[in-house]
Amino acid sequence: MLRAAGCFNANQVLYTGNRFDIAKKFQTDTKQANHSIGLTKVECFDGEKPTQAKLVCVDLVEGAIPLMDFEHPEQALYVFGPEDGSINQETISKADAVVYIPTTGCLNLAASVNVLLYDRLAKSTHIDRSNELIIRSRDRNNQTRVTDSE
Repeated sequence: MLRAAGCFNANQVLYTGNRFDIAKKFQTDTKQANHSIGLTKVECFDGEKPTQAKLVCVDLVEGAIPLMDFEHPEQALYVFGPEDGSINQETISKADAVVYIPTTGCLNLAASVNVLLYDRLAKSTHIDRSNELIIRSRDRNNQTRVTDSE
């Protein structure tokens, strides 16, 4: 999840509960996103949302908007459901939007974050399409390029 947040330029990751604290020793974020993204444990998301941001819940919830039909707000606080449950009804009821990723079965948290943030990027008008982005982003062992085969 942290790696996805870093790859898609998220400003901050908030989390509740103790799962992250237990799992962080197994972290596989080779890009060390946790050093550049604010990572904050909170008791609940109420009061954490900046005034201008929209609260967007992402979960398999009846009546939710399919992701392909969703227009991302300029500023959003995305709340993802846990892997073995759902976002609580109180948070869902306060949301500005509730979105689901139309899959057969549920994705794990990291996959959901990747899909949602990619969708946000893909629908954005602020996309860096340059080779410089590729060069900055790729692994140091990757020097491959597309060449003409003539």
